[in-house]
Amino acid sequence: MTITRIADVIQPEVFTPYTIQRTMELSALIQSGIAENNSEFDSLASGPNTLINMPFWHDLTGEPEVMHDEGETTPGKIKAGQDMARKLGFVKSYGANALSAMLSGDDPMKAIANLFADYWNRQYQQILLSILDGVFAAPNMAEKVHDITAAEGEKAYINGRTFIDATQKMGDAKDLLTGVMMHSAVEAHLAKNDLIEYIEDSQGKIRIPYFMGKRVIVDDAMPFDTTTGAGVAYLFGQGAIAWGNGSHKDIQETEVVRKGLSLAGEDILVNRKISILHPRGVAWVEPAGGTEKTFPSLVELEDGNNWNRVFEPKAVRIVKFMFKIDE
Repeated sequence: MTITRIADVIQPEVFTPYTIQRTMELSALIQSGIAENNSEFDSLASGPNTLINMPFWHDLTGEPEVMHDEGETTPGKIKAGQDMARKLGFVKSYGANALSAMLSGDDPMKAIANLFADYWNRQYQQILLSILDGVFAAPNMAEKVHDITAAEGEKAYINGRTFIDATQKMGDAKDLLTGVMMHSAVEAHLAKNDLIEYIEDSQGKIRIPYFMGKRVIVDDAMPFDTTTGAGVAYLFGQGAIAWGNGSHKDIQETEVVRKGLSLAGEDILVNRKISILHPRGVAWVEPAGGTEKTFPSLVELEDGNNWNRVFEPKAVRIVKFMFKIDE
């Protein structure tokens, strides 16, 4: 009997780009417009450094001068700023036992790639939540938080009116908001109150929830206290998150390892990811000694001391909404 091994079906040069493509297709962050992926971000993620400088121009300020038939205008200055992103590096491996069912499929490489794509899609949402924990713990992000949990009665609850108040944190840029991420209990509560609209996708297979015209991303990693009913939602504007898929000549993104010294022998499939997942306008601040490390940990991403807002508040296309639900 011929035994099919991972090395017999996995072609790294095909597996890697297919996994990346499928992850992008599956990602609600991408589909909602919250995260933007393009060749520029991929190129930045593939660059030589772990820190990525992203300079920008501040908006023009100052009053216009009244025109006269004599005299000269006084030129203003265009000021430059610096946004900073940090490359992320993660790795996941599965042994043949975990993938054995996939090896019997009609197209085992595609099946295994889809398995990894689903895995990375879930992980990137979790990584983003760690990043947002850190971003909103930064000292100068208070203006981007709408907290009504201490209000009296209905004023503390999430509903259409309080949600509009939260969008107002974006000022006249609030129409850029395209998505909101919340716990499933919050989504269920809103659905019970007929505030969620479900729209089928183009193939009629999936119902996509919308709240106040914003696509809802449901994730139970979002904060929610079942005792008090206190929860958190993140509101996102178009392209709030820069997502780049990188590579490096010295890092093998897909690798099949044969453990020949194990008693029965074992095949292991390793998948490595180099990427950027950066909230645009909130710069990474490298912690002391951080340059000695290749990539930050989730604990470091969650540290508010490692983030600093560099855009004006309404140009940062993320709002944190803290509320309660009524029982």
